[in-house]
Amino acid sequence: MLLSIVHTFFLVYEIMLFARIIGSWFPQFYHHPIMRFIAHYTDPYLGLFRRIIPPIGGVLDISPFLAFIALGLIESLVNRILGGF
Repeated sequence: MLLSIVHTFFLVYEIMLFARIIGSWFPQFYHHPIMRFIAHYTDPYLGLFRRIIPPIGGVLDISPFLAFIALGLIESLVNRILGGF
């Protein structure tokens, strides 16, 4: 039960990250309340990776790839910890 809740949390956050990435391609939607909500919760996390790898040429931002990989690793670690209980 707990592992299912954890998985759902990570899945929802991954969907929010994906929506944030796609939403960044359409700046006219940035001020939409849903996009502001998503940006509020995903930009700090994405910012961690943007500090490590800034956008290449000012245009190509590969930090979301690192963010998804790290999120998967964190989920795996949490599942292993919780699976032991």
